[in-house]
Amino acid sequence: MIRVIKLLLLLHFVTAASGQPVPGNPADKWNIVRCVDYALKNNISVRQTDLQSRFSELSYKQDKASQLPTLNFSSSTGYRLGRSENPTTGVLEDNNFFNLGMQLQSGVTIFNWFSKKNTIEASRLSWEADKQQIQKAKDDIALNVAVAYLQILLAKEQANLAGVQVGQTKEQLSNARKRVDAGVLPELNAAELEAQLARDSSSLIAAESSALQFLLQMKALLNLDAGAAFDIETPPVDRIPVDALADLQPDAVYALAIGMMPQQKVNTLRIQSAQKSAAAAKAMMYPAFSAFGGLGTNYVNVKIPDYNIGPFKPTGAVVNVAGTDYSVVAPSFVQVGERSIPLGKQFNNNFAQNIGISLIVPILNGRSARTAWERSRLTVQQAELQKELGDMQLKQDIYKAYTDAVAAMQKFNADKKSVQTAEKAYDFAKKRYDLNLLSTYDLISSQNNVLRAKIQALYSQYDYVFKMKLLEFYKGQGLKLAP
Repeated sequence: MIRVIKLLLLLHFVTAASGQPVPGNPADKWNIVRCVDYALKNNISVRQTDLQSRFSELSYKQDKASQLPTLNFSSSTGYRLGRSENPTTGVLEDNNFFNLGMQLQSGVTIFNWFSKKNTIEASRLSWEADKQQIQKAKDDIALNVAVAYLQILLAKEQANLAGVQVGQTKEQLSNARKRVDAGVLPELNAAELEAQLARDSSSLIAAESSALQFLLQMKALLNLDAGAAFDIETPPVDRIPVDALADLQPDAVYALAIGMMPQQKVNTLRIQSAQKSAAAAKAMMYPAFSAFGGLGTNYVNVKIPDYNIGPFKPTGAVVNVAGTDYSVVAPSFVQVGERSIPLGKQFNNNFAQNIGISLIVPILNGRSARTAWERSRLTVQQAELQKELGDMQLKQDIYKAYTDAVAAMQKFNADKKSVQTAEKAYDFAKKRYDLNLLSTYDLISSQNNVLRAKIQALYSQYDYVFKMKLLEFYKGQGLKLAP
C-alpha cells in the first residue's frame, strides 16, 4: 500500500480520516481516504487481480512440490473364471478364483539439468509479478477514485457559484421591482432580470444534476448500491498543499519512478521469469536420470490338493551297482483333500521388491523440445520489448504531466487575474446601473462575465492541483496533509 496510501491522501488535506459508519447513513459523508480504502476492498477489478495472484501462488507451490519423490499405492481385486494364469505361480490353470494384489511405487528425479529448479524459480517470479500487478490495479483504482472525487468537488463548487448567482439576480430583481414600482425604471428592466433569474435557476439545476451524476459514478466505482445514500466531504481546494515545480523536475521524477512504479516491477519480473522458463526448456533437450522402486504382493484363494505319503512301489527303473541290478522304488502319494494357503502366508511368499535407475535420452521427438526452447527465447525478447515500451511510456507520461502542470499553473494564474478584472468591471457596472447610467442588459452581461470567469478559474484550479498531484504520485513520495 505504498503509493496507494499516498494517493488516497490526495484530497485529505485538513480533515482527519473519519470512522467507518454504515454506508447509507444520510448524515454520513465520505472523505477521500475512506473512498479509496473502500474501493480497494470492494472493487471487482482489484479482486479479480488478487484471484490471479492466488492462481500463480498455487502454480508455484505445485512446481516446488514436483521436486519431491512420488509415492503411490495401488490395489486391484477381481474374480477370474476359466483358463487363466495363476498370479502366484505363473501357471495357466483352468480354475475359478478370487485374487487380490497390492503395489507401492516410488520415483524421484536425480538430475535433469536443473529443469525443475528453473521451472520453480520461473513460477516464483511470475507469482511476484502478479502480486505487483495487484498493486498496479490498486494504484489505477486510487487514481480513478481521485479523479471522480475531484469531479464531484468541482461540480459542487459550480453549483455553489450558480446558487450565488441566483441570489444576486434575485436581489437585483427585488431592487429593480421597487424602482419600477416607484416609476424610476421602466418595466423592461424588471422583465430582463426575471428572464436572467430563470436562466440562472436553470444553470443551478443543471449544476446540481451534474453533481448528482458524478456521485452516481463514484458509487459505481466503489461498488456501492446506486440507491444508497452517499455524499462526500468538501474540503476547500485552496488548502491543498502543492509541491514546488522545482522539486518535480521530470528527469528526477522519472529516475524515482522507474524503480518504484508497480508496472515497471511487473515488466522486470516477467523478463526474469521468462529467462528461467527458457533455461528449463533448454534442459529438456538433455538426458535425465531418475530412480524408482516398488513393493508388491498377491493373494489368490485357489485351493491346492493335499497329499499323504503311501506305500513304496516299483517305478520300473533299474540301477546297476557293482554289477548287480537293483529295481528303483518310490513312495506313492494319496490325495486326502484340498487346502488353502492363508492370506498372510501368501502375502509373505509373494512379496516382491524392485529398485532401479532410469535414463531418458531425447533423440527424435518431432522437434518439440527444441521448438519449446526457441519459443521460450522469443518470449524473453517479447518481455524485454514490453519493458522497453513501458519505460518509454512512463517517461512520456511524466514529461507530459510536467508540461501539463506548468501550463495548468500558468492558466490558473491568468484565470485568477481574469476573475479580479471581471469583478472590478462588475462593481463599476453595478454602480453605474444604480445611477441609471447603465442598461439592465449590460449589467447582466457584466454579471455573467464574472460567473464565467469564476467557473473557468475553478476549472483551472482543479486541473492544476490534480496535475501537480499526479507528478507527486509519479515521484512516489508522501503528500503533506496541511500547508
